[in-house]
Amino acid sequence: MYYSVLIQNVKVIKITSLAPGRTCLFGDHQDYLGLPVIACAINRNIKLVAEENQTKTFVLNMIDINEKRVIDIDATFEKLEPRDYFASSLRVLRRHGCIPKVGYDITVTGDIPINSGTSSSSALLMAWIQFLITAFGVDDEVTPEFIAKMGYASEVLEHGEPGGMMDHFSIGVGNIVYINTKDPFSYKIIGTNLKGLITGVSGVPKETIGLIGELKGNALMAIDMVKLHFPDFDLNTSEIGDIDRYRNCLPDRLIPFFEAALRNYHYTKEALKEFEKPVLDLKRIGELMNQHHEVLRDLLKITVPRIDDMINAALRAGAYGAKIVGSGGGGSIVAISDPEKEASVIEAILKAGAREAYGVTVDPGVRIIENIEI
Repeated sequence: MYYSVLIQNVKVIKITSLAPGRTCLFGDHQDYLGLPVIACAINRNIKLVAEENQTKTFVLNMIDINEKRVIDIDATFEKLEPRDYFASSLRVLRRHGCIPKVGYDITVTGDIPINSGTSSSSALLMAWIQFLITAFGVDDEVTPEFIAKMGYASEVLEHGEPGGMMDHFSIGVGNIVYINTKDPFSYKIIGTNLKGLITGVSGVPKETIGLIGELKGNALMAIDMVKLHFPDFDLNTSEIGDIDRYRNCLPDRLIPFFEAALRNYHYTKEALKEFEKPVLDLKRIGELMNQHHEVLRDLLKITVPRIDDMINAALRAGAYGAKIVGSGGGGSIVAISDPEKEASVIEAILKAGAREAYGVTVDPGVRIIENIEI
């Protein structure tokens, strides 16, 4: 009798954390140069359902990839394994007063395509961070910006990876966000809705760490070489017309990386003007998206044949614009079309070889959707 009464009085905490994927509209390969990005969270997500247990461990069941991970809540992870973001985020959050006291059984599911350029790994990290903060608290004021900074520190700074902060701020802040990555850093939400937005998944795995590292290294080398000859050069105040002014001080192999930085910066600034208007001109945004993609394809050379086929098919079917998303070498595309032609564009992308294609809407960002005692 005593045993049954005890069980009835046990209260189990259940927390459900949800984090969206993201798509980059403008500014691919720009954030690690201190240049701005326009990105948006999209309504594909990673869901983390956590129920308190009595084991002093986090038991993570990642259903979609058939993997299980058990983490001692007292683990400090003095040495990190490559890309172990569960560990690095625990390490980062401990510095901010987030100290796990109890264990949880955690089920992870999602509908963001893996390794596709729409940030499935960053979404998982952000859902995990949101859960840890909700369960155990922090010493800081919890804001979307704080959660985004924790994600960036956990994924990029702790592991010394070459990426930027676009993923963490677009997922953490949500909506359509303009991210100014130069110092001093700033961001602003520039929209909550974008009609005719389409994602196409190529099924070709993207290449992230190595490709980003190579492109970043070449771009920074080109910029440093320009500064060597022109000490007053400032990338953040550069204009597209500066390409011809400075190209002669660069070796041929570095010119495309310098030109790509200035052109993509120009298209991002032009796109910001459109997003700040009272009524969006989808056709104009599409035109700028096409120009941005030409740089990614022809100068940075990060596309593959299937990506090019998908983009060409989308444009032939009536899309206003389309571009590759993310690091490149595979992954996904984003397209924008007249909403009335969305179905035709999706069908064309699929016929061009896409593994998946679907319309998406803008998402409000990482959040807790359930926090209850059972």
